[in-house]
Amino acid sequence: MTDHQKLANFIWSVADLLRGDYKQSEYSRVILPLTVLRRLDSVLEPSKDAVLARYAQLRDAGVKNMEPVLRRESGRNFYNTSELTFRTVVSDPNQVATNLRSYIGGFSPGAVDVLDKYGFDTQISRLEESGLIYQVVSKFVEIDLRPSVVSNHRMGYIFEELVRKFSEISNETAGEHFTPREVIRLMVNLLLAPDEDDLVTPGIVRKIYDPACGTGGMLSEAQDHIEAHNAHATVEVYGQELNGETYAICRSDMMMKGGDPNKIAFGNSFSQDGHEDARFDYMLANPPFGVEWKKVEKFVKDEAARGDAGRFGAGLPRINDGSLLFLQHMISKMKRPEDGGSRLAIVFNGSPLFTGAAGSGESEIRRWILENDLLEGIVALPDQLFYNTGISTYFWILTNRKSPRHRGKVVLLDGRDLWVKMRKSLGDKRKMLNDDHIATLTRDYVDALAVAGDPDHPRNATVKVFEASDFGYWRITVERPLRLRFEITEATVALLAEARAVIRYDESEALLAAMKSMIGTTAGSRSEFAAKLAELGRLPAPVEKSVWEASSVSDPEGEVQTNRAGGPLPDAELRDYENVPLSEDIHDYLAREVLPHVPEAWIDESKTKTGYEIPFTRHFHVYQAPRPLSEIDSEIRALEAQIRDLLGEVTGEA
Repeated sequence: MTDHQKLANFIWSVADLLRGDYKQSEYSRVILPLTVLRRLDSVLEPSKDAVLARYAQLRDAGVKNMEPVLRRESGRNFYNTSELTFRTVVSDPNQVATNLRSYIGGFSPGAVDVLDKYGFDTQISRLEESGLIYQVVSKFVEIDLRPSVVSNHRMGYIFEELVRKFSEISNETAGEHFTPREVIRLMVNLLLAPDEDDLVTPGIVRKIYDPACGTGGMLSEAQDHIEAHNAHATVEVYGQELNGETYAICRSDMMMKGGDPNKIAFGNSFSQDGHEDARFDYMLANPPFGVEWKKVEKFVKDEAARGDAGRFGAGLPRINDGSLLFLQHMISKMKRPEDGGSRLAIVFNGSPLFTGAAGSGESEIRRWILENDLLEGIVALPDQLFYNTGISTYFWILTNRKSPRHRGKVVLLDGRDLWVKMRKSLGDKRKMLNDDHIATLTRDYVDALAVAGDPDHPRNATVKVFEASDFGYWRITVERPLRLRFEITEATVALLAEARAVIRYDESEALLAAMKSMIGTTAGSRSEFAAKLAELGRLPAPVEKSVWEASSVSDPEGEVQTNRAGGPLPDAELRDYENVPLSEDIHDYLAREVLPHVPEAWIDESKTKTGYEIPFTRHFHVYQAPRPLSEIDSEIRALEAQIRDLLGEVTGEA
């Protein structure tokens, strides 16, 4: 067990005091904010007296905006102006709640905001009512979290260990705010591995962003990865989170590590862009699957109306799944290629791969991504890998700075068979990736072109490389001529009586009577039938149209109906649609696939659309021939015999 795990376990032991008055899933509401408070107090201890003195000086001088000065005085992004310290809060066992509120009120606005998002004031009242507040706070006083004892890096690990524990015991919310650690490691590897040589450059500065950062696990892992390769690198992490509690956790984590918590924004990334106009080197996210964007519909549509000047100009997905909005938002944060470009990775379910027909919002977004050569690769993961869903998931990796060898190409990597079963399930998570799996998938992705090009490579079957245009297709409308015969039957009269135009017709009764008298009238051609209808006299155009519609019967042997130009009219009931690869001429396709079976068919080119989809599973499907019927029949007979024997034992007839 590591040192940070031991310290995390000691902090976790506070749960023994909460048991009974709190449910397990509620422990975090007390333990996490108190851990934050204890760490902040320890960090500010050396500058406490100087900050108080400076605060008194500024207050007496009537200075309104003290924050910049007091932050400089504390040497941190936060400070506290209360005379109390965390230790003196418990000096009077009867005043702990009052003292704690006063102490918290002395923090700088950013720190107070974090504690507000935890909803900690409610927990103070609850602890006081249950008679636990003195015991619980005193327990935290015993913990030495001074930076000289616990470094920022180690403190970050402690805090993340606590968050992990709470996430695992609270399966109903773990999936919303916490991504399994091994999944994050793989994602970071795939995002950063192609840049390993650049990451060791002395003095590099890299900015990382997560627009749905949750508790900040992805940001932390990416930061650790870069710093492990280059201890002198400067890594700035930025994020945004909608949920108040997880925002507080993420921002706390940044404060624990000595980072800038102001770079973690609160709010909806779609409607409240917390990092407007910012650009990043790397981005990664695990947004909620199938998140609805109806609440911000007006804002999103207004943003889309700005076209290329906005973040959603490529298209809008259906309102019950904003996954591709997150992706467009991240793409808008890419640096220009001439400024170094960017790479991003995002977790999706299968829906963004293929949902939406040609011309739909989803298809148009895929089209824009592929035609602009932004998609580098997609990696399929095993199912049952996440806490709150057992469905299959995929990493999409995008970049606007592909190497010359990768330009115009897209890598598909199938990692669905790489997993081990967990000894104990956590919610819907029953599988996990081990170190070997992560190493294999990372290596396969980096070497994808070589692996896919070598039929003898042991991993060749799991890696495929396509041209971006391979995922495009023409959506053609195949029409067949409308063939009709004409007749007047009782059904014709009944249908006509229900027509809106006839109901409104002043002489409808006379018309229906005349039609009844013509029951049995038939004709093979339109002109012949028109002559028979002439005795009805001149009818208003809407009524005449209703008569023709009621009398027309679809007939494969009937007369071909034409328009005024003499061209055949299409039969809507026989209309068909075909997807034709972009690489193929649609007329060649018609001649080869359709006309031998339906010689009269034609393409309505006015309805042809371009679509894009990525049928991942189809590309990796391996055909298995069905078993011979004789084998199946033999197996059935054996099972029948077994059943007879079992029934015989039950009835005593054996």
